[in-house]
Amino acid sequence: MTDGHAPGAPGGSGNAHRALRDLVMAATVRIHRAGSGYALDEPGTFLGSGFFIAPNWVLTCAHVVRSGEGNEVTVVYERGPGRGTSAVTGEVATVLPDRAGLPARGTWPSPDLALVRLSEPVDHDCAYVTERPAAYYEEAVVLYSGWSVVGGELRRLSGTCTVQGTLGGWSDDEQIRLGGDVLPPGVSGGPVVDPVRGEVVGVLKSRTDRGLGGTCTGVEQLRSLPVPAEEPAAEHDDPYHAVFHAHDRYHRDRQRHPDTDRSTWADVQNQLGARPGRALSPEERTQLLGRLADLPPPASTRALLGLLESLLGDQAAIPHPAPRGWRDGLGALYESSRQDAALDLVLDYAMRAMSAERPFVTPGTRAAERALWEWVRQIAEGRPGPAYRRRLGQQWIERLQLAPHGPSAAEAEAAHATARSADRAPRLFVLLELEQLGWEPGRCDWHVSVGRPTGEVVRLRDGERTPLEELPAVLAAPLTEAFRQCDEPGRPVDLQVALPHLLLGLDVDAWRFGPDEAPLGAQRPVVVRCADREQLPEPADTAAHAGKPLPADEERHEREDRWRWIHAHGAQAEVVDCEDGLRVPVPAAESLRGLPHKTVPVLCRYGDHRFEDDPVALVRIVHGGYGVALWRRWRGQSEAVCGEFHRRAGDTVAGAGGADRLPALVHALRAGLREGRPETYWAHGIALFYDDPGRPLPGTGDLLEAP
Repeated sequence: MTDGHAPGAPGGSGNAHRALRDLVMAATVRIHRAGSGYALDEPGTFLGSGFFIAPNWVLTCAHVVRSGEGNEVTVVYERGPGRGTSAVTGEVATVLPDRAGLPARGTWPSPDLALVRLSEPVDHDCAYVTERPAAYYEEAVVLYSGWSVVGGELRRLSGTCTVQGTLGGWSDDEQIRLGGDVLPPGVSGGPVVDPVRGEVVGVLKSRTDRGLGGTCTGVEQLRSLPVPAEEPAAEHDDPYHAVFHAHDRYHRDRQRHPDTDRSTWADVQNQLGARPGRALSPEERTQLLGRLADLPPPASTRALLGLLESLLGDQAAIPHPAPRGWRDGLGALYESSRQDAALDLVLDYAMRAMSAERPFVTPGTRAAERALWEWVRQIAEGRPGPAYRRRLGQQWIERLQLAPHGPSAAEAEAAHATARSADRAPRLFVLLELEQLGWEPGRCDWHVSVGRPTGEVVRLRDGERTPLEELPAVLAAPLTEAFRQCDEPGRPVDLQVALPHLLLGLDVDAWRFGPDEAPLGAQRPVVVRCADREQLPEPADTAAHAGKPLPADEERHEREDRWRWIHAHGAQAEVVDCEDGLRVPVPAAESLRGLPHKTVPVLCRYGDHRFEDDPVALVRIVHGGYGVALWRRWRGQSEAVCGEFHRRAGDTVAGAGGADRLPALVHALRAGLREGRPETYWAHGIALFYDDPGRPLPGTGDLLEAP
């Protein structure tokens, strides 16, 4: 397991090894029976260990999760050094091999692996998992981490073992034999780490009944997860790609993220002197894998093998299990090209991945191809030689000349037009208006109305001086009645919430009208409108250099023009408060007005009060002429990685075709969060500002029909 070490480089300092151990232990979790409640510190509910392999995914042993009851477990993890433990429910998403119908207890055959999907999004550290099979070397030392009962208490521990050979052959039941240390009960499912390359290579499976050591399973056995019967239409249709693409994007984004002083896995690998495949530095490898993970996966294993064979010819040594994703192909490239001058093969591989057949495309696929090309171009500068660089440039030019994957522009526009015409048909909507009392900012007057397709607004109920915290309970009955009047089978009515700008962050979509009811935003589209647009403070009053405000009529025309454009021609997201994980001020209203009409502003860090007040940011967006904006409510985790939010928000806005589909798409995301679908976890706390200038809010003097 030491062949990834740079020739002649030291094996890493003691500080590097301590940092590696800290990273491993931060990602290690313990697994308890579901419904353990306050008994999480009791050894009686403890099942075994595991580790975070990707955001909201835990890898462990099948026998660990199947020693409990049902299909749920409780995952206990640490939010960070010194922050104590937290618990979250997890669902056993898949086990290898599948033993449906067999007794839960007893010896589980190899590979004895399980993936646990968390039921809700949480912030946590992830381990770095090798992209190539765990090779066998005599007397190689590995690290391990896990939990066990020590002195009657649950304690996290780590140690070292030596690789003593393999058990089994070239098949799915192959295991790595370990010796040199006593593996205590409970560590099964924990990570096994190569301390030279600084990456997880296996999962602890068993310990010997007598003596030292036990066995572990190589993480490459996850490649044997079942392939979907039908060609996937999205990344999350194949759990293997969903997990490892999320893994590689997480580590790429963590490397970019400046909000923490803690070392990343690539930092530590660099300190250890690791050299992935002898061609790339750890940082380069992390960036390459992250960019490959932005692409759709290979069309099939056969297609990936064909790509490798075209590059390697007779040198091709296909590992077992066969590579399945872009990261696996890169690992196979390492194994097949032992010579030091392998950089040209890595770059050629990236170029082939860029133009490979796609099982599907996303709105961000073309941007992902361009980002990968930029990485190739930068790495190639001054390395393989001018003739090679010219060839790469010619390949990219030819790539640009190819027709884009998927339907033609005309076909796509026709499909979007059909969807827009269906969505745009006038419908009823429920309107909730909140008026904040200037002398009692903690209380609101409220009005519940029904908006008719004709534009008429019918008032149903009113209330006065209601404390903010009591609004969900007080409004449960009037809103439920309004929904009952408007809902159609399979088509819940939209809820428009008109809020003063100081309350635009109010999480009405998260309100529940009963302990067992879904949040409002998971039941129906919920959008936010600005109730005091005409009384907003001028931008110059909220921040310096905010720009001269437009006259009211010009601002209205600007907003109407933008609204028409993004509904007729589609939209593009623009994150305006975050750059590569670094909080930046929202541009002045004058600068926002200069963005293209297709722009939908996106706030990544709404609620991060360490910086500019949120109302200032929103006032600038409103004064910039925008009727549509997207944000997520910041959960206070200063070290949270936000690259996935940027990427997915951009795909959602671009993929909508027209902005009129955004309320339904955001509703679907919230419903997915409620159902525990990991592909939607990026949208936790999402809010949609959707303020139609063609449907002005009722104001003083507006005629309302009697209830």
